[in-house]
Amino acid sequence: MIIPPSGYSSVGPPKTPIDWLAFLQGKLTENRDDLLKYIAYYEGEQQKMAFAQARYKSAFRDLFNDWRDNFCGLIIDSATERMRVEAFRIASEGGISEEAWEFWQRNSLDSLSNAVHLDAMVQSRAYVIVWKDNKTGEPIVTPVSAEEMAVQYKPGSLTELEAAARFFQDSWGRTWVTLWTEDYVYEVPLGKTEWEQGTRKPNPLKRVPVVPFHNRSRINGDPYSDLANVIPIQDAINKITSDALLASEFAAWPQRWVTGLEIQEDENGKPKAPYDIGVDKLLQAENPEVVFGQFEASNLSNYVNFINLLVQHLSSVSRTPSHYFLVNQGTAPSGEAIISAEAGLVSKVKERMLYFGEAWEQVIRLCFLIKKDKRAEEVSLETVWADPEYRTEAQHIDSLLKLNQLDVPKELLWMRAGFSATEIEAFREMRREDAKEQRKLAELGPQAPEPGAPGGNKAAAMAAKPPQGNSGNVARKLNEKK
Repeated sequence: MIIPPSGYSSVGPPKTPIDWLAFLQGKLTENRDDLLKYIAYYEGEQQKMAFAQARYKSAFRDLFNDWRDNFCGLIIDSATERMRVEAFRIASEGGISEEAWEFWQRNSLDSLSNAVHLDAMVQSRAYVIVWKDNKTGEPIVTPVSAEEMAVQYKPGSLTELEAAARFFQDSWGRTWVTLWTEDYVYEVPLGKTEWEQGTRKPNPLKRVPVVPFHNRSRINGDPYSDLANVIPIQDAINKITSDALLASEFAAWPQRWVTGLEIQEDENGKPKAPYDIGVDKLLQAENPEVVFGQFEASNLSNYVNFINLLVQHLSSVSRTPSHYFLVNQGTAPSGEAIISAEAGLVSKVKERMLYFGEAWEQVIRLCFLIKKDKRAEEVSLETVWADPEYRTEAQHIDSLLKLNQLDVPKELLWMRAGFSATEIEAFREMRREDAKEQRKLAELGPQAPEPGAPGGNKAAAMAAKPPQGNSGNVARKLNEKK
């Protein structure tokens, strides 16, 4: 962990770069424990079986320590896998922005954007830095974890940043601290721990080049993780599951008993088991008064029913379809039933798209700002997402054909059909080539068939025959002459 050389203790807002770093470092460390907890639950590393008694924990900890039954990853992945940015549209330009998509492709955001969405939903926030490549002059988009970045908004604003700082530590333990404000960039060299050794340079963008991705932020509150309300139910499921495992160890198999049998002792005077139940198939005794019997095996269905009830609560709280958890014995709905079952999940995904889409638009505007393009102030910039609703191919195409009858532009239909921006550009080129070929054929005009072709002589004779007039008009003119 990076320890600040001096804590921020001044009254009022920070004035110097050192004060800003101390202030933002304090905000970062304040939430670090929660961030690490959410990541542990998502990855299933939190899975510590809760035992009813300490003696059970000491007896079965090694047996069940690596056991996993984690639903937190499923809840997050079921939403993030439906979030895919397909293009950026600028309404004032009347279509898809090729330059914006070039920024996207150059920075490998097809895959990195999914990591940003994932971290934002798990840890409640993620960040993206946009800066200029000194060699090429092109924008560089860098996703950053909430474990490394802290920001401060301007007083009274929910969108404009006053300052942001990244506290990065590489694999060798070397630190790298950077502070951005609208006026300057303060950077502490790699490996230096004294913040006073940093250098201050003017900020050429005159903006803080950091874009927060907040997961459903509130007006007067912090954004929250999608796992915040899930974790207590997940812990309860772990507890009941551990009880079921213990019951299966002790009472799931019929326990045998015997009376009237003489107790045998070992050389130390301790009683020893007269039979090895796992090996001895037949239990026998010479004393006729010995009686054998067995207890009935415990019924574990109560544990199963309780876990299913908790899983249903988990489905309701997280708005994840119940068939994702196999609550219905693995029977998944089909047709209209699956659309109805996934309505809550689709609504949640579309809501997250509102927040994340606005953030990606800010990223693209910063890219235009680096290129000194006037579209850096474009307010009609819009993120185009893939349809988050899963439908059959027949249903999907049928709905697109109906939209086509309403004269919806073909490019929009292509996007909704799931084609990427690259494929749509290839379609445009293909259509231009087809138009050229049709224009060439139109210029040549109708061609007479070859004489040797089927019906060629007849067709040639018909083509050479003078056009026939209207016989009715000819007859009328002859009568008029008479």
